[in-house]
Amino acid sequence: MTNKLNLSRRDFLKLSASGALALALSEMGIDRALAAPPASHGRITWSGIPLNDAPSFNAKQIKLFGIDQVVKLQSELEGDEGYGNSFNKIWYQVDDGYVYSGWLQPVETDLNKPVYQIPAAGQLGEITVPMSETKLVPYTYAKTGYRLYYGTTHWVKKVVVTRDEKSIWYEIYDNHLQKSFYVPYYNMRLIPNEELTLLSPEVPNADKLIHVDLTAQMVTAFEGNTMVFSSRCSSGGKGTRTPTGEFTTYHKGPSIHMTNQGDSVNNIYDLPGVPWCTFFTGYGNAFHGTYWHNDYGRPRSHGCVNLPSADAKWLYRWSSPNVPVDADYVHLPGEGTKIQIV
Repeated sequence: MTNKLNLSRRDFLKLSASGALALALSEMGIDRALAAPPASHGRITWSGIPLNDAPSFNAKQIKLFGIDQVVKLQSELEGDEGYGNSFNKIWYQVDDGYVYSGWLQPVETDLNKPVYQIPAAGQLGEITVPMSETKLVPYTYAKTGYRLYYGTTHWVKKVVVTRDEKSIWYEIYDNHLQKSFYVPYYNMRLIPNEELTLLSPEVPNADKLIHVDLTAQMVTAFEGNTMVFSSRCSSGGKGTRTPTGEFTTYHKGPSIHMTNQGDSVNNIYDLPGVPWCTFFTGYGNAFHGTYWHNDYGRPRSHGCVNLPSADAKWLYRWSSPNVPVDADYVHLPGEGTKIQIV
């Protein structure tokens, strides 16, 4: 997530303005996002992802994986760079073959103990297993709702304990659908208040800057002249490019259901529980966590700035305005942390 470079803020911005930042970062060995320790498993994010006998797209295909299949990651190594992504050369060894990292979401399986009481306003929860099916009513054999994925966040309205099954469920509420769903308690971690506080509160907001270089596909944060954060990103692709210029992070939410359904577009997306959303325009452009790909370093979003979820969370907590623990959204025009996108 964070990288230490021997560059001043001034020199960093000069490199970005000249278009030379990507080359400089590559020479320094920073060629991909460094967010978290290697995961033990990966979830296949697209149907038909190949397992090859070498870490190369031209290698022999052993078999094809189905979407949402979970595989054990034995190791990671460098191989062919991804199509259109010269920044990501990481492959995973899986079984007796290799899979390109951009097609797998790194996941873990961490089961949770139940929490029986939450605040009246609700509490934020995070999925800690590769996938979790929701139910339309809190009953094991009830009709299934939508599927939740590792790292997604959701607003828990209440805890439900059923007498007949003696089971415990968290009721989550989807603001977009205006509908409740039920999640088994062991698949969701309720996020404590201390994980939602403002980072670097002693630093004046005027001294904080988020810089996005679309050529290098890099997000960098500064406190004064000190770089405190950097991460490879995926910005908007062809036809839905991320806007350039100066902005502020004036509205934020820890969990947003993002969709373009209802618009006159061909590529429909419908993504519940997008985590750690830090918006910087009134058109939905935001920094946010991503669970539908792991291919940071090439433009592929619909105008947002995709980040690994841990990095999106850091940026969400570090920037202003700070979202209170009992709020699922804050909108404060005229406020926020400064952003430069070039």
